[in-house]
Amino acid sequence: MSNSSSIRHFLLLALADTRQLQLLHFCLLLGISLAALLGNGLIISAVACSHHLHTPMFFFLLNLALSDLGFICTTVPKAMHNSLWDTRTISYTGCAAQVFFFVFCGVTELYLLTIMCYDRYVSICKSLNYGTLLGSRACAHMAAGAWASAFLYSLLHTANTFSLPLCHGNALGQFFCEIPQILKLSCSKSYLRELGLIAVSACLVFGCFVLIVFSYVKIFRVVLRIPSEQGRHKAFSTCLPHLAVVSLYLSTSVFAHLKPPSMSSPSLDLALSVLYSVVPPALNPLIYSLRNQELKASVWRLMAGCIQKH
Repeated sequence: MSNSSSIRHFLLLALADTRQLQLLHFCLLLGISLAALLGNGLIISAVACSHHLHTPMFFFLLNLALSDLGFICTTVPKAMHNSLWDTRTISYTGCAAQVFFFVFCGVTELYLLTIMCYDRYVSICKSLNYGTLLGSRACAHMAAGAWASAFLYSLLHTANTFSLPLCHGNALGQFFCEIPQILKLSCSKSYLRELGLIAVSACLVFGCFVLIVFSYVKIFRVVLRIPSEQGRHKAFSTCLPHLAVVSLYLSTSVFAHLKPPSMSSPSLDLALSVLYSVVPPALNPLIYSLRNQELKASVWRLMAGCIQKH
């Protein structure tokens, strides 16, 4: 038996057993992380440098790209380090930091996706009041509220999780530090307080999901009444990338945490955790840039300008 005061490090789940597979996973994670850094970095640079992209939709997209960068930089570097050096350890403070930033970026992303849905709803259903409802000050307040509330939320979760006594060793069944895995190490009944916070989290996710679904029902009802095919295509082109990102993020994360115990296996759990923690930050820039002509043009201009300078 051990307790949290005596634990100096945790043991993470190894991505592979053989050295060849470890190096393969290192290369795959390196490629995904470089794609995420490049894609999100280009979006941030394009939105910041192009004055015609200084609109609410692209302002929130810039914030989403920042949260995606934080999301992938929280888990992937340590996983790459462990695969390259054939180790499984992470320090106690490193694990706490990983939990904090993972929850912080994940909750911020959920809030931003909900706000971006509201932006699309106002743009299509309340277009005459768009400038009033989503002025620069309102957008700044919403973005700041998303980041600040996610910060407080993650701070509360992390402090509560790491105040629990741990009595079941230090081996985690995940390749990064995750709250449910740490709760499995806690003493009997001592985790009930954190389970209450997780129940609140589930209500929060469900509330955001209901708002997104309600908004898209309204949006599609309005779009389908647009007489011109070009108008419908333009409206759908601004909504479909967001809908794809929301679907990818929510479906993988919810299924990973709510799947039946009978379906649980180490390989499936590992695959699902990669799907919701690593893949979305890399795919989000691609989804948005492929469907949005303005963003695509700005990114190409930015890249062409950089090439000409060199």
